[in-house]
Amino acid sequence: MTPQCWIAGIIGIAAIVDDLRRRQISNWISCAAFGAGLLMQVVEHGGKGALAALAGSATGAGVFLVFYLLGGMGGGDVKLMAGFGAVLGVKRLLEAALWTAGCGGVMAVAVIVVSTLREAWRRRSSGKAGTSGPVPRRPVVDSIPYAPAIAAGVWLSLVPKT
Repeated sequence: MTPQCWIAGIIGIAAIVDDLRRRQISNWISCAAFGAGLLMQVVEHGGKGALAALAGSATGAGVFLVFYLLGGMGGGDVKLMAGFGAVLGVKRLLEAALWTAGCGGVMAVAVIVVSTLREAWRRRSSGKAGTSGPVPRRPVVDSIPYAPAIAAGVWLSLVPKT
């Protein structure tokens, strides 16, 4: 297992746990990803590695900053992707971003399906199914924790291509 995989695995798990428990990603997680990625790149590639880490970090922040500014994700997600950018470099980071978008889409569909099924079950068990009057609805979840999608996207980008 490569150092890149170890870093991505540990940081990804920490981010998932933090995001699921607190609905936030701590700055120390993103900083640890950046620091470990920078160190790994410098050890493996010297000065070029430092530039690769910085370019990957800037790319990760830049790509996700657009979605943050549009209100589609939180600042912690942007910082996490910037941290992973230092670990992955630009090319692999862009691949990870595509995987992340796909994983996020699957998560969103799953949330919609589960929410719809819960609402249908709630209506059925309350005896309101089939009534013509409005049924009070529970508040809709307005966001989902995105660290699982980011971590999955990063991990999928590290799978060797055959």
